[in-house]
Amino acid sequence: MLKRSKSYTTNAKFMLHGGDYNPDQWLDRPDILIDDIELMKLSHSNTFSVGIFAWSALEPEEGKFTFEWLDEIFSNIHSIGGKVILATPSGARPAWMSQKYPEVLRVNGSRVKQLHGARHNHCFTSPVYREKTQIINRLLAERYGDHPALLMWHISNEYGGECHCDHCQNAFRGWLKEKYNHDLKSLNDAWWGPFWSHTFNDWSQIESPSPIGENAVHGLNLDWRRFVTDQTISFFENEIVPIKEITPDIPITTNFMADTFDLIPFQGLDYSKFAKHLDVISWDAYPAWHNDLESTADLAMKVGFINDLYRSLKQQPFLLMESTPSAVNWHEVNKAKRPGMHLLSSMQMLAHGSDSVLYFQWRKSRGSSEKFHGAVVDHDNSPENRVFKEVAKVGETLEKLSDVVGTNRTSDVGILYDWDSNWAINDAQGYGLKTKRYPQTLQQHYRTFWEQDIPVDVITKEQDFSSYKLLIVPMLYLMSEETIARLKDFVANGGRLVTTYISGIVNEHDLTYLGGWHKDLQEVFGIHPVETDTYYPNDKNYVTYKNQSYELKDYATVIDVHTATTEGVYVEDFYANTPAVTSHVYEQGKAYYIGGRLEDQFHRDFYRELIQELGLEPAFRVKHGKGVSVQVRQDQENDYIFIMNFTEEQQNVTLESSVTDLITGEELSGDLTLEKYEARIVVQR
Repeated sequence: MLKRSKSYTTNAKFMLHGGDYNPDQWLDRPDILIDDIELMKLSHSNTFSVGIFAWSALEPEEGKFTFEWLDEIFSNIHSIGGKVILATPSGARPAWMSQKYPEVLRVNGSRVKQLHGARHNHCFTSPVYREKTQIINRLLAERYGDHPALLMWHISNEYGGECHCDHCQNAFRGWLKEKYNHDLKSLNDAWWGPFWSHTFNDWSQIESPSPIGENAVHGLNLDWRRFVTDQTISFFENEIVPIKEITPDIPITTNFMADTFDLIPFQGLDYSKFAKHLDVISWDAYPAWHNDLESTADLAMKVGFINDLYRSLKQQPFLLMESTPSAVNWHEVNKAKRPGMHLLSSMQMLAHGSDSVLYFQWRKSRGSSEKFHGAVVDHDNSPENRVFKEVAKVGETLEKLSDVVGTNRTSDVGILYDWDSNWAINDAQGYGLKTKRYPQTLQQHYRTFWEQDIPVDVITKEQDFSSYKLLIVPMLYLMSEETIARLKDFVANGGRLVTTYISGIVNEHDLTYLGGWHKDLQEVFGIHPVETDTYYPNDKNYVTYKNQSYELKDYATVIDVHTATTEGVYVEDFYANTPAVTSHVYEQGKAYYIGGRLEDQFHRDFYRELIQELGLEPAFRVKHGKGVSVQVRQDQENDYIFIMNFTEEQQNVTLESSVTDLITGEELSGDLTLEKYEARIVVQR
């Protein structure tokens, strides 16, 4: 059992339900604002994010502030016992500011200044913009910091993008000077300056990467991406100065993202760095349910991976800050959630660690680009339509799950995800340009544990490895000597380590290791990978492992075995009958190397062996078929178990222990039938 996370608090002892509320779009319709309050009660909603894009309504002219409408919104929400997550409005600035202070506008990589418009179109370095955000944030904190409805601060919205203006160029050069200790030779060495005569002899010569300038120096590209993360964090830290000063006890978050089409972590910023500056992680989840490319269960597995990454960043519960109760308006095909899927997908977020189900948006806009984006309240303004009723059902369910708030989970398995490595391998002009797919490769290794209900932490390289029995590090192209040393210590101290093809190729500057592979990796794995064969899409090979044959696609590593044991061999090509999968005992632990990208069934068989050897078990045993997922959250006394059917068919499962259904109160044991998209939430005390 686990204690509730001590470092985590939303100052709420209930599941948050509600979402982004934009009353500033309806200030000339007081009848709509009155309807909102009644509909909030009917939908069993209790928490609303307010002010995210409201700068024009809060400061319609420079220095003229109009907070009276927001006062009323606070009062209305408070009157029904609701809470407010108050946003700072920096995600979209008013037109008067762009007109008067053009330096706040971004400059793109081609050095073209952008016009006013859209959102997130602002320079993170601009002194004017930093000053203006602090002014309005201070006023918001002074006015609402003591309001009993204030629950959290929502800083800006979905930070992302970059600016290449003169302010940012100067900031980048300053960042580089600090990183390289004002030693230009160190920078030139790290960036391999002699290549194409790209050696700098003055800091002023350095520019950010550009399609009309330098874009092939990989060390420069990597450092620029790191700078963009650090500069975004710097902007965030500037935003919260008055908020932390005036409301030090109100927790702060900002909403992280994921690529909704591939459902992989957002690539624009290194969230492992950003997470350290937040009190609570939150993220915006928009899976394309019911698509025609993958099964519901496959998509659910990917959602679970992202959840486990964002939960693991701070090893505490997180918040689902945005989701849709039905369709979105920006997928290639904007398909509505089928009946039952909204409740199921909401319960999955809770199962992996969320303490909220919040939506974008509360009410559909009447005009502009989001007028057809899903919402709790549709254009019909009615509580009688299907979507509203499904939202209300989620709200009723959440009201019975308050005991789950703040609970967490333990894991014996860690999978290492790294933003730096993904940036570097995507920049590498080698391998297969469309088949690198680093995050998707990690999800492929994650799949077996999700199917077997084995809890997993998706961790980053800075986190502690020592608590895990099994650490899986697929395709970690970029490994610093520090990371290599930590992996070596992990195995030496008794851990099991798995890595794969295209791992440990370059250091933190994106320079290849001389000698082909780092000597410490050769020592730990007992091998030397000597060549990577990249396949065309129609190429394939096979690997024989434990007398079974498995299909191989995309990549195969030719391996020179030193002291390792050969576990599997290639079947075809010039490296037929040579090692493809190896194991090696190193001091107290064991290291495994998988040389090629193998089919899912290989991972199932390979990891099931390790699961058995290491005694890895689900927190609660349920016998079930494919497509059912069982996830557990724990405190000192209780296991809270989420049993979820991600298939389009009825599923029969068997409970190996007696439990109590948290929603119905009934006692359950033995056989249980789950309907299509059904979730049961039970507790074992």
